[in-house]
Amino acid sequence: MRALVQRVSSASGEVDGRTIGEIGPGLLVLVCAMAGDPENAGEKLAQKISKLRIFRDDQGRMNRSLVDVAGSALIVSQFTLAADTSRGNRPGFSQAASPDEGREKYEEFIDIVRSLGINVETGEFGADMAVSLINDGPVTIWMDTEI
Repeated sequence: MRALVQRVSSASGEVDGRTIGEIGPGLLVLVCAMAGDPENAGEKLAQKISKLRIFRDDQGRMNRSLVDVAGSALIVSQFTLAADTSRGNRPGFSQAASPDEGREKYEEFIDIVRSLGINVETGEFGADMAVSLINDGPVTIWMDTEI
């Protein structure tokens, strides 16, 4: 699985002009299931994200996790994180999981993050969404369970 994690002051997702997920301080997590992901990929990624020390402590250092600050997560499925641009200017997405597998892994990932005690809002799988955010820092981190 791949994820692009952004520390945010707030974030929201809209489909057809209606807000479907909205958070205050926390993380916007754009996530992509990859073809061939091992069974534990969602668990591994969720654990890593929940413990990622990218929130400021009392001295202003990035030393606290999402759990430590009781932040929320807006989790949005984004298959374009699987883009392969090695063969020209038009990206290919053959490395992404199939839509059925992608939905299953996305929903499983959400359940795992919730089980860690994190307040989770979500996007809508496969929808054309408008995602808004106020990036805090900015702090943006690329994560891949293969690395």
